[in-house]
Amino acid sequence: MEKFFIIANSQKDEGFKTAKQIETYLKEKGKSCILRAEQPDVKDISNHYTDVRQIPQDVECIIVLGGDGTLLQAARDVVDRQIPLLGINLGTLGYLAEIDHSSIEGALNHLILDEYTIEKRMMLQGKVYQAGRMIAEDVALNDIVIGREGPLRVTRFHNYVNGEFLNSYTADGIIIATATGSTGYSLSAGGPIVSPETNIMIMTPVAPHTLNTRSVIFPAEDEITVEIGEGSWKGEAKAVVSFDGDTNVTMKTGDRVVIRRSEKDTQIVKISNISFLEVLRRKMKN
Repeated sequence: MEKFFIIANSQKDEGFKTAKQIETYLKEKGKSCILRAEQPDVKDISNHYTDVRQIPQDVECIIVLGGDGTLLQAARDVVDRQIPLLGINLGTLGYLAEIDHSSIEGALNHLILDEYTIEKRMMLQGKVYQAGRMIAEDVALNDIVIGREGPLRVTRFHNYVNGEFLNSYTADGIIIATATGSTGYSLSAGGPIVSPETNIMIMTPVAPHTLNTRSVIFPAEDEITVEIGEGSWKGEAKAVVSFDGDTNVTMKTGDRVVIRRSEKDTQIVKISNISFLEVLRRKMKN
């Protein structure tokens, strides 16, 4: 690789100290490198975290400094560009950002020498419909969550797969996660851990009002539709759909969100020999 772009989370990399060190190191090796000193609280309305218009067309790799959350937002922003991402974790051990601070120089050398592999991670595309009209759409690498909004009252969710009715949940919400997202919110809600290379969708209810409700796993080719049912006392329910915990769209009774596999994947640069199982073991010790 010859041309790099750095996205740095200012909250994790104070003063962009690490980002500037990486920029200097790559330039000393004769490589092209541009630092984008992004701040999460300064967003363009058309972007989640990063203004992709500032990324040159010939960039071969985006180095993301921060953690899994930073990488998630960067992945959503650059999905149309299909640029490989290398995550460098400046916090605790991450599932996506696997390179820690002590391994940065070695990782950069591997990139320069083209000693790496690229993993393709499935993404989700969600479209929100109101009275038959699409009012919003977005993508997610981890999950799309449909949850109640407002007072602490449960909501009825009607679920369809490929147009066929599956079931209804009375719950606080429903998570539709990828395998990559299986170690996130879905796991906290009792969902299974799935190897991230697997192309599937996981449906996990959040605090369902039943004792026999479990996660359901579907093939990546399926289409899942979640319709907002009635609220408590058969009144109108309000809900919100969230894409990777960032973009939020308000919904109400009768609205639907249609979720399917995105046509484009996220490309993750893999350098470390640490397997997913090793990362999992370390995480489970915390």
